[in-house]
Amino acid sequence: MAKQHYSGSCQCGAVAFEADLDLDRTVTCNCSRCRRLGSVLTFTPAGDFKLTSDGTTTEYRFNKEAISHRFCPVCGIQPFAFGEKDGAKMVAVNVNCLDGVDARALDSQHVNGAAN
Repeated sequence: MAKQHYSGSCQCGAVAFEADLDLDRTVTCNCSRCRRLGSVLTFTPAGDFKLTSDGTTTEYRFNKEAISHRFCPVCGIQPFAFGEKDGAKMVAVNVNCLDGVDARALDSQHVNGAAN
């Protein structure tokens, strides 16, 4: 599947976004954060991601502090995170936050984040 345009938000809608994403490339992770959140993630270059609300997010960093996990201070949902891969700015989008997408129905690859 090629990239498609999606919209999404946190639960209360204070943080909303649009992104061009390839949902054939989703992952689940068992790191201490993702395991607790139940996130299903897909990654896209920062240029393919746009915030559409002026909602302020709160940041959380852990472990190597390389990823800026962003969440809504009102409802607590983490719709995305910012990071880098091979020097390129990337966004990890929580597929659970996309409008009209059943993240659990996707064939996601499992990543062993607990080993890092």
